[in-house]
Amino acid sequence: MGFPEFSVVVPASTANLGPGFDSAGLALSLYMTVHVSPSDAWKVSYEDAGFENLASGAENLIVTTVNDVANRHGRQAPCAALSVQSDIPLGKGLGSSAAAIAAGIEIANHLLSLDLSSYEKVRIGSELEGHADNVSAALLGGVTISHYDGEEIDLVHVPEAKMGAVILVPPKALRTEESRGLLPGQLRHEEATRSSAAGSVWAAAVVQDDWETAGRMMDKDMFHEPYRKALFSEFDAIRKACRDIGAYGMTISGAGPSLFVAVKQGTETDIAKQLAEQFSYYACLAVQASTVGAIVKE
Repeated sequence: MGFPEFSVVVPASTANLGPGFDSAGLALSLYMTVHVSPSDAWKVSYEDAGFENLASGAENLIVTTVNDVANRHGRQAPCAALSVQSDIPLGKGLGSSAAAIAAGIEIANHLLSLDLSSYEKVRIGSELEGHADNVSAALLGGVTISHYDGEEIDLVHVPEAKMGAVILVPPKALRTEESRGLLPGQLRHEEATRSSAAGSVWAAAVVQDDWETAGRMMDKDMFHEPYRKALFSEFDAIRKACRDIGAYGMTISGAGPSLFVAVKQGTETDIAKQLAEQFSYYACLAVQASTVGAIVKE
């Protein structure tokens, strides 16, 4: 049985934002668009280079997510051909897997008329992703601050972040598992307390749209940055340059290998150019916060 063609558009996301480890997410103005049309079997094609090694059939993450959502509701989704165009670099800490999961949830919801609430979408996405930060931002847009314990999720959504950003993207990808393997099994109480305080101030500042304070807190993470920073070429020099240029703050984007720089709205293009001149190893992308999460276009 056929169905009318439609598209799903999902933003990229950055996570952690310093001390908001596995809890803070921000949607960015880079997008994955999935065009969905009837087919006799699941087929996935990518229009952009760099995605050649991803599964092109039923094993693709978007498709497995569609079928997972359908199974949860005792339904079977009709097969479809998915044509994917993506601005989101693969394996670069910008939520490419979360975007695929968000797209799958939205496709299933639309194909099967499930009428899922935002909470249900985020809960399912968090279960599939293993944490809520990227996928909640991809689904909702804006800034999300969440607590997910593996079963229930509590979330604060800030629809609009009045700031710009520069993403420094290195040429080599990094597997999340590799980056997580660098983290210690435990932290000293003093370190955990200090980083938790930074995370609390960061969240309060973001809710009040105080990105100067939020940027300072981004520099104070002790949950993951000290253990991962050695992976990044010229990390300390980039942070100093960002401070000298007048950026709000710089931190690792998710698990890496990209770096996220929060800047004053409207300055992102100029700051990206300055950083590109100083640090040629990285591609410097000027982006904005996306107020729009995953949407369906008919």
